[in-house]
Amino acid sequence: MSDNASESESPRQAVVPDTAAGRRFDAVLAELFPEFSRSKLTEWIKSGDVLLDGEQVRGRDPVRGGEVASLHVVLDTQTHAEPEDIPLEVLYEDEHVFVINKPVGLVVHPGAGNPTGTLVNALLFRDPSLSVLPRAGIVHRLDKDTSGVMVIARTIQAQTALVEQLSARQVHRQYLAIVVGALVSGGTADAAIDRHPRDRVRMAVREDGKDAITHYRLRERFRAHTVLECRLETGRTHQIRVHMAHLRHPIIGDQLYGGALKLPKGASDELVAQLRGFKRQALHAETLEFVHPITGETITNSAPPPADMLALMQALREDSKRFAELERGRR
Repeated sequence: MSDNASESESPRQAVVPDTAAGRRFDAVLAELFPEFSRSKLTEWIKSGDVLLDGEQVRGRDPVRGGEVASLHVVLDTQTHAEPEDIPLEVLYEDEHVFVINKPVGLVVHPGAGNPTGTLVNALLFRDPSLSVLPRAGIVHRLDKDTSGVMVIARTIQAQTALVEQLSARQVHRQYLAIVVGALVSGGTADAAIDRHPRDRVRMAVREDGKDAITHYRLRERFRAHTVLECRLETGRTHQIRVHMAHLRHPIIGDQLYGGALKLPKGASDELVAQLRGFKRQALHAETLEFVHPITGETITNSAPPPADMLALMQALREDSKRFAELERGRR
């Protein structure tokens, strides 16, 4: 059995119905324990953490009906994190999921450098029952300095269903990014991503990486910058940041992928101050749309950009307007 198994834990059990006679064990198991993904159940069958009448069998083996299927597993829970009263902006909530607008600066998971003060700590304070779920119900993440919409599961069944939707690319994730350069059209970045071969903190476009696809279109164009609407088809770490840098249109303020600060010629003092002072990537998860894991209803939530991005866009807007007026005056 795997390290997750524990002899002191009471296994989860279910009786195989007589009507299932002759069917594959893995298919029947998925119906008996719908809160777990098929891939996870298959993994447990192979590792011996799932037994049929106390015996290890293969997923393709047929069942007779009447046997007892038992799961000898201990879920990876989040009990080691402490609840903390950290305010959260909740956009949608029911007994199965809730959707939040994550602020800039909030780390999602506790780690070596951030043992407390994270989203997980905040979630455990808001709903202590999340302590029995892997990662406290979190199914996807945003970087510390990326703001915006996230969905959190409140049950293992909801978490499994949402993870499967993400894997099947059925979740609509739309971001707002302010990038360097005045683009003339949208497009698609289709470039595989994996760890940088030398710098383990960074990701990089690599031929041997995992497939990564970002669709982008123009939202607003300025004199030397562009606001892009980016839609993720895949969800690799730092995907939009890496793709935009690869296209030589890095996100403003990106300390990891943005390179040296470039100031537009003749920029106003206000714009220079805004660009110099923007020390995090100008990236915001604007809209998240998914199928409710229990009701099947389409759930859509959006959040406006935070104040610092709005102020930056206004400064860029005024800079472009000022230069357009100067050009007209020269004619």
